[in-house]
Amino acid sequence: MRVAVVQAAAPLFELSSGLDLFEVLLRRARESGAELVVFPEAFLGGYPKGASFGATVGDRTPEGRSLFARYRQSAIEVPGEPFDRVRAAVAAAGCLVVVGVVERSGHTLYCSSLLLDHTGALLGHHRKLMPTGVERLIWGQGDGSDIAVIPTDLGRIGMAICWESYMPLYRAALYQQGVEFYCAPTVDARDVWTATMRHIAVEGRCFVLSANQYATRGDYPVDYPVPPDQPMINGGSCVVDPFGELLAGPVFGHPDLLITDVDPALLDGAYLDLDVSGHYSRPDLLRLDRTSTPPRAVTSRRGPG
Repeated sequence: MRVAVVQAAAPLFELSSGLDLFEVLLRRARESGAELVVFPEAFLGGYPKGASFGATVGDRTPEGRSLFARYRQSAIEVPGEPFDRVRAAVAAAGCLVVVGVVERSGHTLYCSSLLLDHTGALLGHHRKLMPTGVERLIWGQGDGSDIAVIPTDLGRIGMAICWESYMPLYRAALYQQGVEFYCAPTVDARDVWTATMRHIAVEGRCFVLSANQYATRGDYPVDYPVPPDQPMINGGSCVVDPFGELLAGPVFGHPDLLITDVDPALLDGAYLDLDVSGHYSRPDLLRLDRTSTPPRAVTSRRGPG
């Protein structure tokens, strides 16, 4: 089975250009034989690295609100016309795709990860449970419906966006649901991120596919409020097998398309000595409690009457 991890960034605030790039990179990955393609966090809609949106404790600025308006206008709705274009591109490619998007729902933005099948049907819709740091200003939180592993023709797929991978109980919930392909869209370009991905692969006895952006200052508007020499996002994408061995990456310092073959048959043997939700657990001492019938936040808008 061949998989692909995309390391790239789309121009911030330019959704149309981002969709163009998505189509090009997806087509390239599929031409390489990939059956599962993973794109980075916030690939469509963009990651506003370094922006404060004019917010300090107790105060916001008109300039910050204006910047947020531009950001909100470049987000996508699910469903919606830009999302239809995503679906069409995936159907044309004929493979499974995980893509990070900035989602607009009602008046709130979410950092979301979407799983689509080879027909373009939406199989999984995951909103980041806990935005990190200042991300909490611009993105809402996911809810219990976002804790899911999705069965597919290729295997059981779970999605963890960036620092969700540092939430031990969320990881445990994915392990408990039998995740086989742990897809980790991110913008964390630190060297230590690779160690985290390798740890998760060993701990969960799963394949880990982490896609990070590679973004330069040129991917951001000239009037974007960071210095011209501001370092942006330096990559670090990788693919790891269930024993923690790197199959591809990590790659830093340039955009890339990581293509590698994975062998799902490794999974059966991997469970011999470690199943953290089964024979290597102690439910009599430690037990995970999670929401079983979770609500999706209501975002509908009704007209007069």
